[in-house]
Amino acid sequence: MKDKLVAPLVTLSGMGGTLFPLLPVFLGTGIALWFALPRDPSALGYGLAGMILLVLTAVALRGPFWCRVPAWGLVALVAGFLLIGLRAWLQEAPILGFRYYGAVEGRVVEIDRSAGDDLRLTLDRVLLERTDPARTPDKVRISLHADRMFFDPEPGARVMMTAHLSTPMPPSEPGGFDFRRMAFFQRLGAIGYTQTPVLTLEPPEPSARLVGRMRAWLSEGVTSRIDGQAGAFAAGAVTGDRSAITQDTVEALRDSNLSHLLAISGMNLAFLVGFTFAILRYGLALIPWVALRLDTKKIAAVASLGVAGFYLALSGGNVATERAFIMSAIMLGAILVERRALSMRTVALSALILLALQPEALVNAGFQMSMAATAALVWGFGIVDRLTFRQTLPRWTVPVYTALLSSVIGGLATGPIAAAQFNRFAEFGLLANLLTVPAMGTLIMPGAVIAALLGPFGLPQPGLWLMELGARWILIVAHWVAGWNGAVIGIPSPSSAVMPLMILGAIWAMVWPDRWRALGAVPMVAALALWGVASRPAVLVSGDGLLVGVMGPEGRILSHPRGGSFAAKSWLQRDGDLAVQTVAAARPGFEDQGEIRVIDLGGVQLAHLKGKAAEGHAADACGMADIVIMDRDLTEEVPAGCSVYDTGTLRDTGALSLRVEGESLRITPTLGTRRSWDQ
Repeated sequence: MKDKLVAPLVTLSGMGGTLFPLLPVFLGTGIALWFALPRDPSALGYGLAGMILLVLTAVALRGPFWCRVPAWGLVALVAGFLLIGLRAWLQEAPILGFRYYGAVEGRVVEIDRSAGDDLRLTLDRVLLERTDPARTPDKVRISLHADRMFFDPEPGARVMMTAHLSTPMPPSEPGGFDFRRMAFFQRLGAIGYTQTPVLTLEPPEPSARLVGRMRAWLSEGVTSRIDGQAGAFAAGAVTGDRSAITQDTVEALRDSNLSHLLAISGMNLAFLVGFTFAILRYGLALIPWVALRLDTKKIAAVASLGVAGFYLALSGGNVATERAFIMSAIMLGAILVERRALSMRTVALSALILLALQPEALVNAGFQMSMAATAALVWGFGIVDRLTFRQTLPRWTVPVYTALLSSVIGGLATGPIAAAQFNRFAEFGLLANLLTVPAMGTLIMPGAVIAALLGPFGLPQPGLWLMELGARWILIVAHWVAGWNGAVIGIPSPSSAVMPLMILGAIWAMVWPDRWRALGAVPMVAALALWGVASRPAVLVSGDGLLVGVMGPEGRILSHPRGGSFAAKSWLQRDGDLAVQTVAAARPGFEDQGEIRVIDLGGVQLAHLKGKAAEGHAADACGMADIVIMDRDLTEEVPAGCSVYDTGTLRDTGALSLRVEGESLRITPTLGTRRSWDQ
């Protein structure tokens, strides 16, 4: 009996190194378990996890042969749990716990644009008027709503302004995107805006924010020589500085599924490294004395690694770029030691390194899409090439074949994640990518290298001309495709179990080494079935009481056409509804009873009060409805049996979701956890 139980584990242990790609899966599972907890683990909990890790490591190293592989998987799982706990402790910083209006002083560390197309500054070394330094956030982010006048933002400069600041926003609904969590790991303790001019107190110090200033200088060099949005796109694609890109351009790229061209992701870095490697290797091969005495392949690999590292620093180092750099470093290192450069082991190793350094990246859409695309391309090209015998194709068809195949595989891998995260599907995205991706690899990135090489000699024009040609073509295609009818389809958000099932199923199918890999289709099919039957909350209430959204036959009905715009946009997006707030508010459902808006939820009446007169009508609203939502604090008594959610209550609960269960409602608050970022 014992032999029968141990036999599968013996077989598993015999597979050994072939299961290495599963290690980041276990590491990620431990990280995900930490995020799923309703409160931060205690010191005792971490101590217990540490003891378990030591025991499992001893078993993995010294235990019976048949239990070593499972033990290593559990070691990775517990290590992931501890790593994210350590990371949270290291990143903890003050979070502004009150609304602030007054002078703000700080050093510019990042310049970008908000969703409203306003220029936005991220500041560190912050000083707030009348605020204890112990309560002052490490970083703040401020949108500039006023005329910039003579202010020209520059990384490293110390600036001052009068601004409104508040705590980073909680999710707009239970289970929604948690901006506070992301801000916590970025040490961003407050966000806000200013309607007054920004003053520069001190220019950047010679050594301050050197890379950021170089990025701004290079970006300025590109935009000053390439007019309009083509220059802004070229600068964004090459340096990562997207502050000059307008919201119209961002929406066109998003609706045509070309946003990834701005992500400084694996493709951009691969084009840059590939072009540099080819130029150096074949250029050195043309010099007989060098080619006959030196290994030009390894020289090109070392130089390309240096270029990749410089580009990582220049681009700002987002998750996708870091993953791409790690992959490039591993592949170039493999060339140096004459080993196979590209395999699932390479992908797994890059995931392990990135999750070890930034375990919070696991819940980042950029990490998920980047790793999914990379793993699928490595696995997919291996499978398809064996089936199609690419070596038998005519040489001139190989670039077309590669571009088509990579777009199809990459789209299939990232499509479900993008649909779940952004609730949109670009129906003509494959066509747009086929038309534009070659321009990135043959025009923009080579042009950037040529401009960088010839720039010191005063001859950047040939490279800039190539960059402009590629950028204009990409933007023409983006606006053209985005303007087609049906270019974008709304996708409702899935339940929380859908994406883990789909991702684990895909990983099983790619990694498992024998015929059992077909079982990976089971969880993927189950995930799609669950997605198809997923339902959205019947009622959503914004955390400030300004807006109520009720699901109706035509989509979500919003209580007002203005106010609560962030919540409205988020709700409609997660519904898979492409309507804007004014259209959703015009849908039939709410009835005006004087100052009170009332709607029937199938036996339960809900009323919404908004504005200065809200409190005076609370008693009347309770006479009409079972549940009353207000955007003011209620101080008077209300009739028994009437549930009132005023701003005081909503400050404790956050945004609410209500689901109809018979003739009652199940109410779920957003602020139901006690995590480090829930302050």
